[in-house]
Amino acid sequence: MKVLAFDTFGTVTDWFTGISSTVREVAPGVDADAFAREWRRRYGPILARVESGELPWRRLDDLQTETVHEVAARFGCALDHEQATRLVRGWRTIPGWPDAADGIRRLRTGFIVCALSNGTVALLTDMARHNGFEWDVIGGSDLWRHYKPARETYCGLADLLEASPAQVMMVATHQHDLDAARSFGLRTAFIERPMEWGGDHKDDSGSPENDIHATDVLDLAQQLGC
Repeated sequence: MKVLAFDTFGTVTDWFTGISSTVREVAPGVDADAFAREWRRRYGPILARVESGELPWRRLDDLQTETVHEVAARFGCALDHEQATRLVRGWRTIPGWPDAADGIRRLRTGFIVCALSNGTVALLTDMARHNGFEWDVIGGSDLWRHYKPARETYCGLADLLEASPAQVMMVATHQHDLDAARSFGLRTAFIERPMEWGGDHKDDSGSPENDIHATDVLDLAQQLGC
């Protein structure tokens, strides 16, 4: 194994805390926790519409702008351009989980460690600088103009690093992400994040088909001998 490819939203960052805090600042009259959860629930479906060809490819910020206005309307508020922009850009400064930055640094002693996310290179660069994530490579969706779980994302990173899919391990807290990666020949590691949804139930059981099941990124580093 040569490369560790990390999902970012949820796996190394606490999107719920970050986005709900931003909602409180930008739209103080709404239920910030419920708003953040509803916005996140619309993330996967709009990406799927792009991958199906129903919508043309657009950067994640553009898609998030569309869905944040939908969510605001559901919560009975209207966002002006500045408010929507602040909310969308809030994804660039969501906090890392306490173990993430140190775990990434440890893993770099033995592997090429990369972000592999539906965010753009610019978004992920801002996120990395904000949290001290020392990625070797940032694999943003705008490199391949596809969103996970498309083959082009997983295999595109492997090709970029002149590695076979079997030399890449996808690391994520979302089993569907890992199932897709495995279907294209990657190895998989599940990371538990029980508080990803701010206390709402999340299934952290993973799958016996994963190569590794870890409680956090530091545990992953220990299991991999770093």
